[in-house]
Amino acid sequence: MLYYLHGFASSSQSEKARLTVDYFSTLPGVQITALDLPYTPDAAMAVLAQQITAPPTAIIGSSLGGFLATVLAEHYGCRACLINPAVAPHKVLADYIGDYHHPVLQQRYQVRTEHMTQLASLMPLTLKRPEQYFVLLQSGDEVLDYRQALEYYQGARFELVEGGDHSFVGYQQNLAKIAEFCLQQP
Repeated sequence: MLYYLHGFASSSQSEKARLTVDYFSTLPGVQITALDLPYTPDAAMAVLAQQITAPPTAIIGSSLGGFLATVLAEHYGCRACLINPAVAPHKVLADYIGDYHHPVLQQRYQVRTEHMTQLASLMPLTLKRPEQYFVLLQSGDEVLDYRQALEYYQGARFELVEGGDHSFVGYQQNLAKIAEFCLQQP
C-alpha cells in the first residue's frame, strides 16, 4: 500500500494529491490512498496510526506531508518520496500562529504554540537509512529553504530543479520517477 500525505492547509483534493492518485491507480496491482489529515500534529499522527496498520510500500509527502512521511518512514523502515519537504516545520509554522479557514474542506482551524512543541518532538534527529528517500526540490520554493533539505537528507537520492516554487512546478512530469523509486524492490 502507498500513501500520499498533503501539506499544511491542503487536502486529499489538492492538485498534487489527485495527480499522484490518478497516476498510481493506472499501475497494475498498486493501491494508493491520499489521506485528509487534521491540522494538529498529535491528531494527524493519531489518524496516521489508525489508517496505516501495516508497513507501507512507500509514502509520498509534500511539504508538511513530507515531514510526516519522514517520521513514518523512520518508524516503518519504508521508502519515502518527498516533494519540497518541511525539514523543521516547528520553526517555519511558528510564524503562522493564529486562526484560519480552509476553503476546500470548509473547516476552521488554529495554529498554536503547543503545536510547534508537538512537531519538534516528532522530528527524527538523524535518518537511519537515507538511501530510502527520494527528495524532489525546487530552488525557487518561496516557503521553504531547499538547502535545509539538502543538508538534512544527506545520502538520499535528490532531484533539484532550478527555479519553480513550493507547489513544485511540473510535478506531473516526475510521476514516473516517483513510481519507479517507490515501487522498487528492497
